[in-house]
Amino acid sequence: MQMKVILSAAVSLDGYLDDLSPNRLKLSSDEDWAEVKKLRGRCDAILVGAGTVRKDNPSLVIRDEGIRSARIAAGMDPDIVKVVVSRSGDLDPDSKFFTEGGGRKIVFTCRPVATELKHAADIVVSPQITAASICAELSSRGYRSLMVEGGSTVLTMFLTEGVVDEFRLAVAPFFVGQAGAPRLVGEGAFMWNKDNRMVTAGVERQGDMTVIHLIPRKMDEDRKYMRMAVEASRLCVPSPTCYCVGAVVVTGSGDIYKGYTHETGQANHAEEEAIAKALAAGADLAGATIYSTMEPCSTRSSKPRSCSRIIMDYGFGRVVYALREPACFVSCEGDGMLRRAGIAVDVMDEFGPEVVEINSHLLG
Repeated sequence: MQMKVILSAAVSLDGYLDDLSPNRLKLSSDEDWAEVKKLRGRCDAILVGAGTVRKDNPSLVIRDEGIRSARIAAGMDPDIVKVVVSRSGDLDPDSKFFTEGGGRKIVFTCRPVATELKHAADIVVSPQITAASICAELSSRGYRSLMVEGGSTVLTMFLTEGVVDEFRLAVAPFFVGQAGAPRLVGEGAFMWNKDNRMVTAGVERQGDMTVIHLIPRKMDEDRKYMRMAVEASRLCVPSPTCYCVGAVVVTGSGDIYKGYTHETGQANHAEEEAIAKALAAGADLAGATIYSTMEPCSTRSSKPRSCSRIIMDYGFGRVVYALREPACFVSCEGDGMLRRAGIAVDVMDEFGPEVVEINSHLLG
């Protein structure tokens, strides 16, 4: 079972999670805090670091009856599972994390813990704690989604390992300006750097906060799925009236559906073929990614909806393609159409020459 990992953090304009005062710095507006609570309500489990438990003493309990009712209706436990990472195991079993809420509590630690803590939570002892091992353990228990709220050490661990599916970053409109205060992340070798940028999936305002929704682009995965799309396109029968295109749909739960031009019908485009297979399987396409060897069409004469319109109508979150559609038949504006709809678009032009070669019957 694949676990979805969502990171959520709020920072000042200069990138601090907190200041040096003894009290917790309030960064989020009321509107932003309400959205964070809703996001918690959609996850099976929530994870924080030991420092957060010691300093802030959070309960992490879902109290909103509307959210609790929605969880029950979705087949979830009304109480979220609470997870804390403490390499030393030095945690107070009387803190709100352990004493409040009816959900399961889990501690990941490297050392044996006090008997009182064993009575307060499930203890997972491992000589080395990693983001991947945490997710593997939680997934083995049947949990499908994890919200990670920090602090800095935990966020750094998940980001350096690349164990992230979504990143919600809320920015407060003020500065902290204290060099010793905790920052968003510490030093590390991050997968997402100047050569592998995250994808900005959306920006919104919550009160006076600016909330940035990021999708960490995983280049190895992108290349794998685009390679699948390229190989699918090779199954097309060359025609003087259409391109040979392959497409791959990857859902949020990791299911994969492939298709190619004219696979099941002479009027079908590759994106349609892959999407039709996903729909036939009952897949949830909200937020899914579609990989196509060519820019999705924006206009067509054979059917009322273009591929770009279909992608928008089913709520895809991201489109990745290899080659802009040449102006052999129409002037394609799929890229701009998708971006204006708020869908993240990436171009993997490293596959472009191969796509041209596959379509040599039209492109020479």
